[in-house]
Amino acid sequence: MHMRAVRYLGPGQPFSLQSIPRPEPAAGQVRIKLKACGMCHTELHFRDGLLDLGCRDVTMGHEIAGEIEALGAGVDPARLGERVLVYYYEGCGHCEYCRTGDEQLCPAVKAQPGFSSDGGYADYMVVRATNCVVVPAHVSLEEIAPMACAGTTAVHAGKMARIRPGDWVVIHGTGGVGLALLQYARHMGGRVIAIDRSAKRLELASTLGAEHVIDATAQVDVAAAVMALTGGADVVFELVGREATLRASLQMLRRRGRYVLVGYSADVLQVHPIDLIVREIQVMGSVGSTLQDAHDIVDLVSRGVIRSLVDHSIALEDFEQGLHTLEEGHAQGRIVIRFD
Repeated sequence: MHMRAVRYLGPGQPFSLQSIPRPEPAAGQVRIKLKACGMCHTELHFRDGLLDLGCRDVTMGHEIAGEIEALGAGVDPARLGERVLVYYYEGCGHCEYCRTGDEQLCPAVKAQPGFSSDGGYADYMVVRATNCVVVPAHVSLEEIAPMACAGTTAVHAGKMARIRPGDWVVIHGTGGVGLALLQYARHMGGRVIAIDRSAKRLELASTLGAEHVIDATAQVDVAAAVMALTGGADVVFELVGREATLRASLQMLRRRGRYVLVGYSADVLQVHPIDLIVREIQVMGSVGSTLQDAHDIVDLVSRGVIRSLVDHSIALEDFEQGLHTLEEGHAQGRIVIRFD
């Protein structure tokens, strides 16, 4: 039996919609019938060659939700039919990072759906059973799918930043991750400032609880604007990754501020050590998420603490249209591939 799949052939090449054999689950794995898959900027980085993990001929998509429809040997039969969100790391299982639950840092990852192994831009996929997080019946799979990356990344970055009640928290870039981070920061007691170039996204940020919004397209020094409002931010999440935003995000921090890098582009961050030393700035990167973060985001969404913001859904065949909308920055929230 064959199925549809959007394949990555190599950097700088367009993705290809192909018909390939439907996979069978090995021991400890399940096969998922896809119901929804979010579209992430990471797919653009693969296509444009900014991100090259050395893999070729791989199915894209890592914001995955669906139903378990087949079981490999050793999987609990009770799991058949479960509605699930997919955690997209499978570490070696033996290193220090895997032993402590940080599979996203494993130096010898076995599989990473949508990155180095087949992901969710397809009708079916197989994955380790333990990577499947049960989604409550009242939560839409179309809405939860983007949270497999946007939401889990936000939760992980939020934990890294150690947000405290009353902290001034700047979200520099309000895409899918940024809007989830905004809600997480509010949940942790932070006072949020959102910065973006999209008036519609800033309006959405205000609706979600941002205390202030700053339009980066206006003739305004965003760092100076944040300093005027706060005296210096306690935490800045940098989600854009451009040279100008990287520099401005650093400048708007207070002494002992926490600078969390999540987004990236081909640009680099240049800073003199003294600028970090005299202010005791803490600079940290945050990549992906843990399996616990995946369980946490399902809980937060199911309780209404965090809303999953879907701009619109498309059919698998229209993936190029979705990528174009993503690239142009027109989506207010995530675009989701829907499988009827």
